Parts: sequence; structure tokens; C-alpha cells
Amino acid sequence: MMTPGLYRLLTWMATPLVRPLLERRRRRGKEDAARLNERLGLAARARPDGRLIWLHGASVGEAQSVLGLIRRLVELPGLSVLLTTGTVTSAGLMAGRLPAGAFHQFVPVDHPAAVRRFLDHWRPDAALWIESELWPNLVLETARRGVAMALVNGRMSEASAKGWRKRPGLIRPLMAAFRFVAAQSAADGERFRALGAADVRLLGNLKFDAPALGADAAALATLAAQAGERPRWLLASSHKGEEAQAGRAHAALKARWPDLLTLIVPRHPERGEDVAAELTEMGLAVARRRAGEPIAAGTDIYVADTIGELGLFYRLSPIAAMGGSLVPHGGQNPLEPARLGCALVTGPHMGNFAEVMDSLRAGHAVAEVADEAALATLIGDLLADDARVAALGVAAAAVAVAGDGVVDRVLAAVRDLPGLDPRAGA
Repeated sequence: MMTPGLYRLLTWMATPLVRPLLERRRRRGKEDAARLNERLGLAARARPDGRLIWLHGASVGEAQSVLGLIRRLVELPGLSVLLTTGTVTSAGLMAGRLPAGAFHQFVPVDHPAAVRRFLDHWRPDAALWIESELWPNLVLETARRGVAMALVNGRMSEASAKGWRKRPGLIRPLMAAFRFVAAQSAADGERFRALGAADVRLLGNLKFDAPALGADAAALATLAAQAGERPRWLLASSHKGEEAQAGRAHAALKARWPDLLTLIVPRHPERGEDVAAELTEMGLAVARRRAGEPIAAGTDIYVADTIGELGLFYRLSPIAAMGGSLVPHGGQNPLEPARLGCALVTGPHMGNFAEVMDSLRAGHAVAEVADEAALATLIGDLLADDARVAALGVAAAAVAVAGDGVVDRVLAAVRDLPGLDPRAGA
């Protein structure tokens, strides 16, 4: 049976593999070469004076979901916020979005030595884990030091729960390390309880109460002028396999709309060159934002392979199809375009946002397709029906704002954690 002691022993035995693994990831663009030491627990900056709360999320989605909470936390007297994530994309995005008083570092690899270096330096007064990424050494060493921890916006899919149920000797100590678990939904909460969480609270989904994505006004004006009155639609946060589907849909629709413009924002911007090459091989005229190529009159597909500009493209396109839903990935956050009044389109794979999708369906705020053929048909129907697009956008915005107030509830719970009392020292 896997236990914390056995897990710790195995990770110690893996010590010779840590640096080669990080170097391999660096060569593949999955690590920031200039900040690789952060992954080994070596801080890139000094710890700020006063109290420090540490938040950890896996990647972009988790970090985005807690931006509203972070903005409220930094308003508390004498409190700084450390946010850790594990991906290059999330680091780049957070660099431009974190408020004063909050800063980003890469999470250390889950090796005992890296974890100890990280905690020795930062000495957090409290810690929040976001959604579901549970690193045993990091969780248990933090708890061993007496740091009060909570799991917020907790998500536990049935598949993940099934995997953890096979490791009760590991998951139960992890659950016991948290003062409370604030689950996204009742179903998530029940799974956390079954895995050993004692205090499970239903405070709502932070994704329902996230601030609208921003956009540079000058960049929006420039792109809007380039696109003109051309009919257009957006594939947002796309994954491998989805860009080709969008390209084929574009080709099918071009006979009816010769000046159709398809916008694609890859979930991982480093794939931009490969995406553009694949679409070019399909006979489509492609422009890439990272390469500085404008939307020209003959551009079929505009690939926005940059970081932190998704809000710009949601504002540029009245129709937004969600990436991660046309392939078996689980979908990307539909509330981001919903808050900006886009007409939402999703494929069949939105399992990561089941609760959100239930709300969107109940509000008649989403159009769903079963496969690639249906995608082209639906996009064509929407391009021909401005009234339906507008109605879907209004309904989506109404669903998105209905969740306002979640940040207040989570903040109230977090403020009760030991270590966040303003009278306490650093």
C-alpha cells in the first residue's frame, strides 16, 4: 500500500532523475530556463515582510479562477500573496494580471529537498490549494510545519476519485491536512468526503465569480479595423486536433461566406507555429499574431499564439467555440466568454465544467454540437442569424453574473484560518 513514508522514500530514490527531467522539459518549452531553479525550491526573490498567504494551482485555469480572491486578499492589512503554478503559460499570464502585493513563483517539484528549500524560504502563514492538484510531499511537509491549509474551489472527478480510492493510505493523510475543503459542487464535495475530508463546505464555484478578462483597447481597435465587417467566429483555448476541425469547418463554410474569418487561440501558445503549418497544408491562408502578421483581406485563419490576450479575441468575435470540448479533454472555462456576452458553442467533451454547463443549459445560453460535421453546420446557422447570436450572448452573460458573491464567501472562510489574524506576527 502506498503511504506517505513510502512515497517520500520513492521520491528520494528518484533524486538523480530530477534535473535531467527538468532539462528535458526545458528543451520541449515546458520549463522557463531562466527560472529553472524555482522548480528546485530556490526562490527568485526575497520573502516580503509581514504575513504571507500561499496559493497553489496547477496552471492557467486554476490561477485565473482565484484572481478575484487574490485581489481581495491583498487588501487585508499586512498580507502578501504568493501564487505558485507549474506551467510556463500560467507564469507569463500571471505576470501581467496579479495585483500589487501578489507575485508568482514556480511550484517546486515534489521532491523532499526541493519542498524543504521552498518552505524554509517562504514560511507561509497559511496556504490555499486550488481545485485538485495534490502533491503529497508538498502538502504533508507544509502541514507538518503547522501551516493552516484549505482546499478551495475543490474539484474531484469520478475518474480521479477512483484513482485515489486505490491509494487510501496516501489520500486520507492528504485530506486530513486541510482545515476545510470548499468544493465546487455537491458531487465534488461527496467525493472529497468519501476520500477522508472531514469539513467539506459548498461555497460556490469561484469560476462563477471571476473578473472579466481584460483587453488592450488599442490592440482591439487595430484588429477590429483589420477584420472590418467580415463574418467571423473564434475557437478559444484549442487543443491538438481541434484546429484541424476548425480549418475544415472554415473550408466548408467559405463557399457561402467567401470573406469568412476564423480566429484560433491555442491553449498552449508555443504550438502556434505547428498549428499554422497544419492549417497551411490544408490550403488555407494563415496569419500568426506572434509573428507580427496582420489580418489581411485574404487571411482565412488568424492564429493568436500569444499569452494573455484571450479577452481581446472574445471581444473581437461574437461567436466563441470552446477548446478542449471537440476532443476528449474536458473543455475550457465557458464563463470567460459568457461574461463578455459571446454566443457559446461547445462540443461533447465538457466534463470539467459539468456544473457550469448545467447552468448554461438551464439558461438556454449554450449551443452544443456532437461532432465535427455538426460544428460546421451550427457555425453556419449562427453566422446567418444575428438575432440568435445576440440572444445566446445575453443569456450567457446572465448566467455568468448569477454566481457573483462566491469570492465573498470563500474570503470569509479563508480569513478564519489560523495565521491570518492581523495581530499575528510574520
